[in-house]
Amino acid sequence: MTKGVFYIITAPSGAGKTSLVRALVENDPRLCVSVSHTTRACRPGEANGVDYHFVNTSSFMDMLSQAKFLESAEVYGNHYGTSQLWVDQKLAGGVDVILEIDWQGAQQIRKLYPQACSIFILPPSLEDLKQRLQERAQDNEKTIDSRMRQAVNEITHVAEADYMVVNDDFQTALDDIRCIIVSRRLTIGVQQQIQGDLLASLSRQTV
Repeated sequence: MTKGVFYIITAPSGAGKTSLVRALVENDPRLCVSVSHTTRACRPGEANGVDYHFVNTSSFMDMLSQAKFLESAEVYGNHYGTSQLWVDQKLAGGVDVILEIDWQGAQQIRKLYPQACSIFILPPSLEDLKQRLQERAQDNEKTIDSRMRQAVNEITHVAEADYMVVNDDFQTALDDIRCIIVSRRLTIGVQQQIQGDLLASLSRQTV
């Protein structure tokens, strides 16, 4: 069985990565999203076990001490972590896994999974990013200002990714990411595993 591809998607808060990832997995049964554990509060419209596994700080720290996380980070005063066992099981089963993560976590993942494919999503401008944060009405102005400062710092790490996608037009950005996924599935290494019988038969065939 062909091993799945691990995709790391990084973006400043408000750049649209969650909406893009949701649209990606809706029409691709070979893709799934890694559901991280977090200590932050559940936002309106989110569901436990679907968007995140919402846990208290004590439970999170217990898991951290038992080395159950593939990576973990503290962002805006909240803790986030990715279950290593869950990710490894999915990849071993041939499922492509998408992980939405900040740049710190992405660095940790690349050290453990150097074959992972990382994609950085950018907003068309900082002004547009701030407007999106204000329009989603999830944070007060103080928090938005903090997210904007963090965004500027996060964007300096864009060159660490394999691909960069600008989310100016949603459909165009979605198509760009789909092209990246298709291209990874068409690499020689993957196709040799999938089309092994065909390659063997063609090498033996006589005209």
